[in-house]
Amino acid sequence: MKKFNVGIVGATGMVGQRFMTLLENHPWFNVVVLAASSRSAGKPYGEVIGNKWCMDTPLADKYKEMVVMDATNDIEKITSMVDFVFCAVNMKKDEIKALEEAYAKHECPVVSNNSANRFTPDVPMVVPELNAEHIHIIPEQRKRLGTKRGFIAVKSNCSLQSYVPALFPLHDKFGVKDVLVCTYQAISGAGKTFETWPEMIDNVIPYIGGEEEKSEKEPLKLWGKIEGDHIENATKPNFTAQCIRVPVSNGHLGAVFVNFEKKPTKEEMIEIWNNFKGRAQELELPSAPKQFLNYFTEPDRPQIHSERMLENGMAVSIGRLREDTQYQYKFVCLSHNTLRGAAGGAVLLAELLAAEGYLD
Repeated sequence: MKKFNVGIVGATGMVGQRFMTLLENHPWFNVVVLAASSRSAGKPYGEVIGNKWCMDTPLADKYKEMVVMDATNDIEKITSMVDFVFCAVNMKKDEIKALEEAYAKHECPVVSNNSANRFTPDVPMVVPELNAEHIHIIPEQRKRLGTKRGFIAVKSNCSLQSYVPALFPLHDKFGVKDVLVCTYQAISGAGKTFETWPEMIDNVIPYIGGEEEKSEKEPLKLWGKIEGDHIENATKPNFTAQCIRVPVSNGHLGAVFVNFEKKPTKEEMIEIWNNFKGRAQELELPSAPKQFLNYFTEPDRPQIHSERMLENGMAVSIGRLREDTQYQYKFVCLSHNTLRGAAGGAVLLAELLAAEGYLD
């Protein structure tokens, strides 16, 4: 695989920082551009970020002296320097859509962490293990944009990447019918730490704006099919969600209640989980976990602290599978929200796009 030059648009935010750590020694992707708002432009990244660096690992020397570029006003220059960009900006949705489309129309592919384009009908929203085939809508999107190389691809909401992967491989055989999910979401999902959000210490907030709508609607696009020039969303399973912010640094936990068209046994479910492989595993992508779904039989697993780093944070932990009085089964599942759910999921998507030739 050739080496691709990469830009990170939105490099000062928490997800942008996570991109930087994940790409520091990536075998395929070489970061050559860091871009942010006009307030940061023209200054060395180390000076801009100062004490706002949120990652556990120190800021790499290679980034400290890299001069930050203006994400909105330097598009022509940025796109001349890179093969594609990752986008993780904090802007209004209509501004994000316009920004991502501007990069694409400059013949620069955009791999986005933002939600703005998730329901654009010809923009693939992809979890590489689940619906990798959706990237093949890109030629139709290019026709609409009038581009040869440029396009936009997005990853899904970070909390979906804990519970949807547990349901997806069960659907073909048993027909997932109704799903109730309660998500318990870490503060890093809001781009915060306990230092910047001290009121979250010893606190729980039973509301995250817009999150329940995403949790109920986005799975239907993941389950959808390409039809002509767009992705047609599925009409089922039926999802209802409640999303809660909890005082945890990293990791989104989902408590899932599910009914099937044809009820499986516990043993059948566990076997499918433990043996499931998606397109990312078939291609042996650099960031893909060898075992994506991991079922733990111990009653106290998965644990936030011990299991969230499973396979470098890119795998999903599942546990406590049991029958329910109102639903057929209930279980819990956990994923690392910025590694698997946000930046790591976008890096894996970029690897899929590269392996399938869409970044050439």
